[in-house]
Amino acid sequence: MARKTTVSPPLEGVLDRLRALRETLPPTARRIADYLIDHAADVVHMSVTEVAERTDSSEGSVVGLCQQVGARGFQQVKIALARDLVQPVQFIHEDLTPRDDLATVTSKIFNSGLQAIQDTMKALSVADLGRAVSAIRKAKRVEVFGIGSAATIAEDANYRLLRIGVESRVSVDSHIQSITASLCTARSAVLTISHSGSTIETLTATRLAKEAGATTIVVTNYGRSPILEYADIVLNTMARETQFRTEAMTSRIAQLAVIDALIAGLALADYDRSVKTINKTFEVLASKRV
Repeated sequence: MARKTTVSPPLEGVLDRLRALRETLPPTARRIADYLIDHAADVVHMSVTEVAERTDSSEGSVVGLCQQVGARGFQQVKIALARDLVQPVQFIHEDLTPRDDLATVTSKIFNSGLQAIQDTMKALSVADLGRAVSAIRKAKRVEVFGIGSAATIAEDANYRLLRIGVESRVSVDSHIQSITASLCTARSAVLTISHSGSTIETLTATRLAKEAGATTIVVTNYGRSPILEYADIVLNTMARETQFRTEAMTSRIAQLAVIDALIAGLALADYDRSVKTINKTFEVLASKRV
């Protein structure tokens, strides 16, 4: 009987991944990342030895950076760079300026939202999304954490989980988050929403939940952040916040898209229960409409 071969999905958005990681990298890795970004067209035709020589680094450092962005090695990064170059992004991230009129502001914001969704689709691991679906299905209850601008996303996620019959509870107060997290068990799944991955309140709650034995699922922007240490499953977004748009809708649009995919996966995995619960809750909500 022939052995089945597993084909890895193509690595996408490698330039965006390098840009997202750049600020958190040590000097040598940052130098390599800058070279890959600035000379992508040349790197496609270079060997790992040539890149190491051009960046005054070692071959191991080049390969190590490639692995940090999700590649098996340098060859896969070269293929991904070639793909990025022949399929450039349709919209360019732009910051707002004092000279922009309302039409320009509107165009930049809408284009950034579209770009965030496209970039997030490239950064999101379907395999990890599947692991999140499995973890939530096995859990007795799901605890959802979010604070600040992530609180509305957490509340929406909780609402959506309840609508398809998943027992869940949302906590958007830091004290309640800590208490709830500490009371988790091995039968709990925790869904934390945090764009930066460094907000102390959700960081603490996620750590406490993991220490209590829960399976922790984190929706966070691509890159290195403290919360990754306490995450069993990471669902990455790829949204850029700029000077005039800190805590902008781009991050929340990307988070909502990830939640949408997660809820759809859960609903289809338990189709009959989900449809039954949606119909039941629809009837209840219909009674509240005039």
